[in-house]
Amino acid sequence: SLAFTRYLVLLFCLFVTFSSLLLENSILARSFTNCRERILTRLSAMSFNALVTKQREYFLSGATHSLKARMENLNKLRKLIEDNSDELCQAVYKDLRRAPRDTVNLEIGNAIVEIDYMLGNLASWMAPERVQKTHLTALDTPLIHKDPKGVVLIISPWNYPIAMILLPLIPALAAGNTVILKPSEISAHTAKAFEDIIPKYFDEEYLAVVNGGIPESTALLKERFDHILYTGCPPVAKVIMEAASKHLTPVTLELGGKCPVVVEDDADINISAKRICWGKWLNNGQTCLAPDYIMVSAKTKPALLEAMRKVLVDFYTDEPKSSKDYSRIISERHFDRLVSLLDKTEGKHAVELGEPDREDLFIPPTVLDVTREDELMKDEIFGPILPVVTVSGINDAIEYIKQGEKPLAAYIFTRSEDKVKKFLAETSSGAVTVNDVIMHLTVDTLPFGGVGNSGMGRYRGKYGFDTFTHEKAVLKRPFFGESLMAIRYPPNSDSKSAQMAKLTGRRMAIPAWLGKGLGFVPGVLLSIVLGMLIQMFVVERLMRAIF
Repeated sequence: SLAFTRYLVLLFCLFVTFSSLLLENSILARSFTNCRERILTRLSAMSFNALVTKQREYFLSGATHSLKARMENLNKLRKLIEDNSDELCQAVYKDLRRAPRDTVNLEIGNAIVEIDYMLGNLASWMAPERVQKTHLTALDTPLIHKDPKGVVLIISPWNYPIAMILLPLIPALAAGNTVILKPSEISAHTAKAFEDIIPKYFDEEYLAVVNGGIPESTALLKERFDHILYTGCPPVAKVIMEAASKHLTPVTLELGGKCPVVVEDDADINISAKRICWGKWLNNGQTCLAPDYIMVSAKTKPALLEAMRKVLVDFYTDEPKSSKDYSRIISERHFDRLVSLLDKTEGKHAVELGEPDREDLFIPPTVLDVTREDELMKDEIFGPILPVVTVSGINDAIEYIKQGEKPLAAYIFTRSEDKVKKFLAETSSGAVTVNDVIMHLTVDTLPFGGVGNSGMGRYRGKYGFDTFTHEKAVLKRPFFGESLMAIRYPPNSDSKSAQMAKLTGRRMAIPAWLGKGLGFVPGVLLSIVLGMLIQMFVVERLMRAIF
């Protein structure tokens, strides 16, 4: 069994660890360690195969498919979140030093709302969807049947370690799938919390958590899934796509990129500064939708920089290191990466409220005036550093955006509707918010997803339900009315071909209101009436045209 396999893995780890301690610094110890890693990888693969097989068997039993089962499981997930909100928020605090009250607002609340949105609409979303008929299908019933996909793998990031688990999980369960969660090992406390909490509410044949690092992720990706959703960075996304391609598994990739902010001269500078600073330093800049750089004219730049300085002091005081609202960098590795950027940049410091502290994983809010060739303009920053670039106007800003990879989001601050239309028409990004940042994510009737290097696919609300659902095309035909399309059968002839060409060579749609109204007419009477109409106005006309 899966539990017995895990027990064997634990015993082997204890044995090899003890043996290595006895043989410390010896060649044999290193050999033991290498052997342990190889065997652990092999045992993990065996364990994951058993888990995926178990979930697939449960899915194929049909236990997850009904509306009743889906709603029960969503309500159970809602209870899990409510019961364990404090524990999850404390885990995030240990990982990111983010205040628990902020985590409730940023990660817990929107998950509850998403569940309620699913519960309120699931019945209608699951129902077969009738599509428009044409003259060729007037007697038929064409529709889309909503099928769950199967076993889903969700690989989540560390920056919002609760929401990025729950927001894709909710539509995956609503769509009737089983799910394996792989939290980020970097946000270790939150990953452990999910590993402890979820088995108290769900059996692993339906919902399971797999923790670990690169070896575990690599072994897990060797299994065949029916859909994989990954949130993270493009280099890892390429590895996941390659692994998924071996089983032709569809993927949804939610990545990031350098999200630009264009501040036009006609914008409200004080409000713009406040909204930009909120979005940038939310979670200490560790947000995939955070503003990555600002483009502004030389005329407006001084006022914007001064407004941002005042806002940052208002938000976090002039000593943000002491502010309870200012989070920390996730790890020393990411801290070192950001400090390296600060060492390499040639930009002029416009705002800097403190000095970096590696022991505290603290980097102060930093705004720099840079050129387009600066080190900070090469890759996504993903931290509390915001470069500001001078542009001549909106055309210059748009051309610069178009030269780079397509971002997950783009932002413009302006009072001009013409500039907004131009920005929407001439730039490509996963989303756009006008006169604010990030807030489009709060609208559950909008899709969340990237384009190009910032990702593929989408979720949130019904878009999430559709992502984890297979839309199966169905055509239901009666046995009567056979003579209406008898010309399709062999033996063929020139006259039959001519008739068929005229029938299939044009599209005659049946109005939607008529299609819906016809559902109330008894089937036999409907067939007779439509058959007579088609005979009179289509077939006979064609026959006259031919003969």
